[in-house]
Amino acid sequence: MTSHQNLMLYAKLAGFRLVVLANRFGCDTSFSRELHHRLIEGLEAAIYRIQTIMELEHRLVAGTDDEFTAFQLEGETEILGRTGINLLDELEIDHDTNEYRINDDGWINALAADDSGVEIDYPTLVSLTEQELGSLAPIIKNIMRETGIPVHAARAVAKWELARDEPPF
Repeated sequence: MTSHQNLMLYAKLAGFRLVVLANRFGCDTSFSRELHHRLIEGLEAAIYRIQTIMELEHRLVAGTDDEFTAFQLEGETEILGRTGINLLDELEIDHDTNEYRINDDGWINALAADDSGVEIDYPTLVSLTEQELGSLAPIIKNIMRETGIPVHAARAVAKWELARDEPPF
């Protein structure tokens, strides 16, 4: 990205942060407040990353430690390209050991065995509905459309919970 593109992305992210801060005042549940809080944290992390990239670009233009600065800039740019914001649950599955963990908690074994055989039962991520996201739904869509940064709002749910008629939350 060029310096101009980085500056524009910085302005967009800062603007969305202000919109989410203002929108948080209308929250009527602790769940909604938590979603807003996590989105603000994610936007602030992306803003910090952009500030770091712009500082490294400035150093390159000034000619300070060119080789190391160029290396750092390449790494920061790559990290920004993989940046995403998780609002609720993050699911990590290790298929080699048949374990999973939710939100960086401890690893849980997904194997179950009885006289009928062995079963591997991983949870799945279920996206929050627009109704559950409330006033954040259009903001999240705009963030993804205008910045390219994905915002994930999903809940880890066990398969047996999916089979129930009513939602588990």
